[in-house]
Amino acid sequence: MGYRVAVVGATGNVGREMLNILEEVNFPVDKIHAIASRKSIGVEVNFGDQIVRCEDIAQFDFSRVDIVLMSVSGTFSKEWAPKIAAAGPIVIDNSSAWRMDPDVPLIVPEVNPDAIELAHKKNIIANPNCSTAQLVVALKPLHDAATIKRAWSPPISRSPAAARRRWTSCGTRPSRCSCWVPASLNSIPSRSPST
Repeated sequence: MGYRVAVVGATGNVGREMLNILEEVNFPVDKIHAIASRKSIGVEVNFGDQIVRCEDIAQFDFSRVDIVLMSVSGTFSKEWAPKIAAAGPIVIDNSSAWRMDPDVPLIVPEVNPDAIELAHKKNIIANPNCSTAQLVVALKPLHDAATIKRAWSPPISRSPAAARRRWTSCGTRPSRCSCWVPASLNSIPSRSPST
């Protein structure tokens, strides 16, 4: 028995990659739905050897699925994730919208899989940004062996403005994180920033 899965944002690069990875890892999918905005209704995406036509998010009945993977903007997610979750499925959101919400678990499966038990509050799961997820996966065994109190990580950014991000902690939630990862003000610091 598999899952009924919807991918919201299926026409974007990340949404298409979500579909590819579901197929690649042989995730048990009984039914797949590609969901997008009205302008993408009917656009075809691939899921394995299937061609799936995109359906309109405003018309789709989310009570027909078990899991919704969302790859949309934070603003779009803030509007739609609660509506979708209220229909019953678990929403796994890839945006920054829910990372600071204390009622939404911030999960990296290789690091804190048990946090999924907290998803029942809103039926939404957040994940950190891609560089943070990779970092905490690498830090987890080190933290288990010898507790990490702080890890410094310079931001890697194409723009100076983005490099001036405030402190981040596994997606900017220090109280929920075993490692504190502040972003320095310089993209390539000459020495450790002072606190």
